[in-house]
Amino acid sequence: MLMQTFEKLTQIVQTQHPQNDPSHDFLHVVRVRKKCEEIGNQIGAKLDILIPAALLHDIVNVPKNHPQRAEAADLSAAAASKILSDLGMCSTQIEAVLTTIREHSFSAGRPPTSLESAILQDADRLDSIGAIGIARTFSCGTLLGSLFYHPSEPFAQNRSLADKYYMLDHFYAKLVKLADLMNTPPAQVEAKKRAELMNLFLQQLKTEIT
Repeated sequence: MLMQTFEKLTQIVQTQHPQNDPSHDFLHVVRVRKKCEEIGNQIGAKLDILIPAALLHDIVNVPKNHPQRAEAADLSAAAASKILSDLGMCSTQIEAVLTTIREHSFSAGRPPTSLESAILQDADRLDSIGAIGIARTFSCGTLLGSLFYHPSEPFAQNRSLADKYYMLDHFYAKLVKLADLMNTPPAQVEAKKRAELMNLFLQQLKTEIT
């Protein structure tokens, strides 16, 4: 029964994610769900809460430069509530899933209040770093009309970071910090590997553009 619910949710989510935004498309959801399941199985999470939350965590996609960006998790939770209710999930489970969705967001800045929230935070943040994180950063920045980097001072040594305008700035404004913000031991190990790769990329980029 649980697997049938996951399959139905997957089908619903697949139809509602944007096709023109590779940084926040259905494949992002697939990766986050897979990582949640992997970590959840290792440390004993409630998969009946964690997997629906992973599948629905971005069901409402708010662009990075939108004034409601910090409300994206709340908007996704509101949309998820009706979907889960229509699937017949009990109210106690629904509320646990919604709390997990609300707490996953980096923009909202909420600390996790459950193991499931901690894992979803980690899985979503892991998808922002490493090789896939680099790809997503440049994809998202292109959609927003940002430049790759500041033309005269790419690495912001003597200016304020402006990651709405320069994609490279986003690495320093957010991405290089994420490895130190992981909640669970499996995510901490994985984040360290991904951070090392990302730092190598930044070092090589510096030799090519400065």
